[in-house]
Amino acid sequence: MRMKTADSSILVVDDDLDIQEVIKDRLNSLGYEVSNASNGKECLDFLSRHNPDLILLDIEMPGMKGIEVLREIRKREINVPVLMITAHGTIETAVQAMREGAYDFIPKPFEPSHLGLIVQRALERDSLKREVEILSEEVSDRYRLIVGTSPRMSAQLEAAKKAASSNATVLLLGESGTGKELFARAIHNWSDRLDKPFVAINCVGLSKDLLESELFGHEKGSFTGAHQQKKGKMELANGGTVFLDEVGDISTELQTKLLRFLQEREFERIGGTQTVRVDVRIIAATSRDLDDAVKEGHFRKDLYYRLDVVPIILPSLRERKEDIPSLANYFTQRYSREAKKSFTEISQEALAHLQSYDWPGNVRELANVIERAIVLGTGPRITRNDLPPRIISEKPKPKSEELSYHEAIDAYRKELIEKALAQSEGSRVAAARALGIQRTYLSRLIRTLRID
Repeated sequence: MRMKTADSSILVVDDDLDIQEVIKDRLNSLGYEVSNASNGKECLDFLSRHNPDLILLDIEMPGMKGIEVLREIRKREINVPVLMITAHGTIETAVQAMREGAYDFIPKPFEPSHLGLIVQRALERDSLKREVEILSEEVSDRYRLIVGTSPRMSAQLEAAKKAASSNATVLLLGESGTGKELFARAIHNWSDRLDKPFVAINCVGLSKDLLESELFGHEKGSFTGAHQQKKGKMELANGGTVFLDEVGDISTELQTKLLRFLQEREFERIGGTQTVRVDVRIIAATSRDLDDAVKEGHFRKDLYYRLDVVPIILPSLRERKEDIPSLANYFTQRYSREAKKSFTEISQEALAHLQSYDWPGNVRELANVIERAIVLGTGPRITRNDLPPRIISEKPKPKSEELSYHEAIDAYRKELIEKALAQSEGSRVAAARALGIQRTYLSRLIRTLRID
């Protein structure tokens, strides 16, 4: 990474006017804007009015020494890199200054080329540091838990906060897209494991052997392609949290090994004989009905009980539509910032359509709809025309108090049927069974209520 020198300002603090001029001439020639101060007081006065990108500070000055000025800069929490200028015989003091927070030191006499190189490195390092801080804030914002104010979600949020203060295993249940990983990250961030790793493992789509290697690692030569030892995620997350997403889909064989790990908090790598013991907090999640999976013999009952210590059920978005405005506004701000666009709000008409749609993909689908609107739209508002056809084809539903008795009954029946069809993935036979009605009667209702 190359620093853009022309935009950088530098303050040179030295009581030797000749040194000031030499440094200023050299740095001006490299495109830097340079200001001078002859003592510590002038330096601090300058910093009260200006924000330079770098300070060159002489150690030996009359009155306030350079290291005292450095301490005052740090005391005032002025976040600027400082290079100490030192004469022969004050190297030890310069090293002490670095312990106090100076970036580096430049010994006198110095070569102009060396001066330029040290200044450039200091500015590049500070620029990189700022970029990392900004990126960390963006990552933190991306994983911020936005839940709204609905009673159902608020109750689960309270349960999650209580669970975070313990080491108990948490089982997050709910449909796909309801935000289970964000909840898991929030629990980790609320816990005393915050400074330790959070490791997420998706249990879907990996073979039994690959998933076992991901979880527990393997030894060199334990199978074809195992050219070296590999530590598993359980081992790498020691002290932190492991999130097992879609745990209901792991194989029966691996369920046995996971159960042993949950009981003992120890395991052996594939092909290994040495027991590895770790301290990790387990948060598991699934969109499957584990009760049914246990009854059907697809999931071990004892493993289910080990995971189901603190169950938290995340409601679908259609069950908490009062949260749609706050969620939609959050995604509008986030994706507008990421796309460098100036969207500031959502029109009332567009919001009405968003609240009328039933969101089979839950919060994830809402986020995708808002992102699409911002990428393809012009702003500054998200309007009805920015929404995909499936959203605007749903006519905004009137409030329940505006419906007649028969309209309210039909609306409720339609909602029940749509929910049953969504849970049965469109199977009318399964939906009819869940509703306790005949399939032919269900088909008649679908036609009468005009359910797609």
